[in-house]
Amino acid sequence: MTSFGVSMFPTEYAMSPAEFARAVEVRGLDSVFFPEHTHIPTSRKTPWPGGAELPRNYSHTHDPFVALAACAAVTERIQLGFGVCLVAQRDPIVTAKQIASLDLISNGRVIFGVGAGWNREEMENHGTPFASRWSILREKVLAMKTIWRDEEASFHGEHINFDPIWSYPKPTRHGGPPVWLGAKSRFIAARIAEYGDGFMPIFTREGRASLVQLRQECDKRGRDFAEITLSSFGPPPTEEATTLCLNEGYSHLVYMMPSADAGKVLPKLDELARLVEKVR
Repeated sequence: MTSFGVSMFPTEYAMSPAEFARAVEVRGLDSVFFPEHTHIPTSRKTPWPGGAELPRNYSHTHDPFVALAACAAVTERIQLGFGVCLVAQRDPIVTAKQIASLDLISNGRVIFGVGAGWNREEMENHGTPFASRWSILREKVLAMKTIWRDEEASFHGEHINFDPIWSYPKPTRHGGPPVWLGAKSRFIAARIAEYGDGFMPIFTREGRASLVQLRQECDKRGRDFAEITLSSFGPPPTEEATTLCLNEGYSHLVYMMPSADAGKVLPKLDELARLVEKVR
């Protein structure tokens, strides 16, 4: 089944997360995604991949756990996604409990989108070496999956080590919510095939090559490619781009909304709802 969602940087000058989520659900859309940046270092030594000037909303965005909890409290149906959570700079035991709690109180509506991040100074302020971010992310995801699954969870790796622990609550779904990986790296297909449940690349018109590689990596590991959810992140809200994504095999499309007040966001949600009604 195809799903259509939206992503926004929730900020103090935008619609509140709860107001935004209610508007999304009322319009028949299927998901809300929020990003994560704990802070933006003022150095700006690391260039933003999206262009020369980093948009203001990167340094103003709310904590996604708090924002999504607010969304959970005022909605019943829409999925609540991270787009993405910067796991490499987080404590995995604490994060596992936060995700499990959010999943439980939302009745199993969490999509745990993760990424390693692009801002070297941000993650190094958290004590995360930039060069090791993906190997650290891998172990933290595997450790969290263990905590969600096992009554007495333990993990011993290169970066993460803990002896048996009790950690509750457990998520609604055994083994935890789906973990979607977002990145452009040439290694992303192998990573998803090993420990991911979904692929959430930023939209491009040349996305087919990544899917071919992902299918090959799944075959190597004996995984069923059909088990991987394919999500296109940030396609233009046009019938042409939407049809392209659907024809490529993406089943969860996430469109971008501006960090703005209701007067600017609601008309865009109305336009998107009309597009979705047309292509469903």
